[in-house]
Amino acid sequence: MLKDITLGQYFPGDTIVHRLDPRTKLLCVTLYIAEIFTANTVCGVLLSYATLAMAVILSKTTVKQLLKGMKPLLFIIILTGLLNLFYTTGDTLVKFWIFNITRQGVIRSAQMVSRIVMLICGSFLLTLTTSPLSITDGLEMLMNPLKKLRVPVHELSMMMSIALRFIPTLMEETDKIMSAQKARGADFETGSLFQRAKALLPVLVPLFVSAFRRADELATAMECRCYHGGSGRTRMKELKMESRDWLCILLFLALLAAVIALRVLGI
Repeated sequence: MLKDITLGQYFPGDTIVHRLDPRTKLLCVTLYIAEIFTANTVCGVLLSYATLAMAVILSKTTVKQLLKGMKPLLFIIILTGLLNLFYTTGDTLVKFWIFNITRQGVIRSAQMVSRIVMLICGSFLLTLTTSPLSITDGLEMLMNPLKKLRVPVHELSMMMSIALRFIPTLMEETDKIMSAQKARGADFETGSLFQRAKALLPVLVPLFVSAFRRADELATAMECRCYHGGSGRTRMKELKMESRDWLCILLFLALLAAVIALRVLGI
């Protein structure tokens, strides 16, 4: 299951989505998140799904990749749906034991599951089509006005980029440690929840040691290359917004406005 985590992985390509400026993709993802949390009608949710489908098709990302990345989060999605289904008051449809399923609960559960799925897929599309370095540059340029308030913009962007970059690495390291422990007779799949959690302790210790070692090696490498933060730093490739970027931002603004209009009209 650890191999199914695709967050932080970048798949190079030459699609229109890959060629978009990273600032455009960050802004569009932000607008899309606002869109999916604004949509509370059937037409609004369908429009949000259509937006996601359009992005998936244009980026030539397969549905299999997105579903594969959602497998580790399936428990959270199901739990969220069940909690909203059983603990929302309203018109009772089915009642058994301590559980009460209402019409409002069914609608709310479907809305929350849809929002989580769309949120995860939108985030995955950003990392699948944008390199960590581009995300860093885009974040830094978007947060440039905060430098006047003495916010360490470059350092924050760099930390977020490194965190994204090392998610696949740490997952791969965890998988290797678990495979080594299984070869020595460790059992991670049977027993109660407490027993399985306890069995993970021998994995956490070498994982933390490996993570700290990688962090120390990265810090040493950055010091050897005379890295000293963002002051006076230049870029090999300067970011430049083109007409397709502005059109994309206008399109997502129009989609958000349409979802707000549908919510107001109750359609």
